[in-house]
Parts: sequence; structure tokens; C-alpha cells
Amino acid sequence: MRVKTVFIAHPISGDIKGNVVKVLAICEKIHSKEIIPVAPYLVSLQYLDDEIIEDRKLGIAANLECFRRKYIDELWLYGDRISKGMKQEIKLALKLRISIKAKTSATKIALQCFILQSVSEFLKEYRLIENKRRGGNDKS
Repeated sequence: MRVKTVFIAHPISGDIKGNVVKVLAICEKIHSKEIIPVAPYLVSLQYLDDEIIEDRKLGIAANLECFRRKYIDELWLYGDRISKGMKQEIKLALKLRISIKAKTSATKIALQCFILQSVSEFLKEYRLIENKRRGGNDKS
């Protein structure tokens, strides 16, 4: 049996203290012999201020480093929405082929919308590149 490390993505800004409590409850619920929840931002929030842009960027960079180092096996999405920070985590997980699981009805819908929007943006950019390559000037 292989132990799985799971990054717990959850909106933090807004009600920071309330959201931290929710993330801790999620970690407590899923932590087992098979699953190790990972939420490095819980530590960062002890000394960084999520309201200060530079602190927020530093915290998000630390989170994303867990993905880049391939420490994360899966990304699990919780909460009532997908935040800006969660979008960055999703993009990196997709790029690194890390499995993503939406665990709430709100994140399931938001993830589908996010992926459709990302594909639409990609296709639009692809069409522009192809049009330029062919010497066209149509911007549609």
C-alpha cells in the first residue's frame, strides 16, 4: 500500500481564521495510514499576512514549490469556490499531470468552468498563432 500525499486547496482570504479552522478539520478528517494531507499555507499564515501582497505571493510560491518538487500526489479542492491561489495550483497540477479531485459540489462546478475557460483561451491563442503563421491578419 502506497501512502498518498494530498494537497488540500481551499480559499483562505476573506474569513482567514474561519477558513483555517475548516482546513484543519478537513485535514483531521482525511488523515489516515493511506492519506497524508498537505497544507503548507497553514504554517505560512502563522508569520505571513495574507492581506499584504508580497507576503501572499511568498506563501503561494511556497505552496507551488510542493508541486514542482513532485511532493504532491493529488490536489483536492474544497470550499465554496475556486480562489485565485487555487487557480494557480490547478494550472500547475495540470501542467505536471497531478490528479485533481473536486471534493465539494461548488468546486466540481467551478473546476469544470475553469477547465472550459482555459481550453477556450488556449484555442483562441492557437488560432491567432496559426493565422499569423499563414500570413493572415484576421484577429478572430
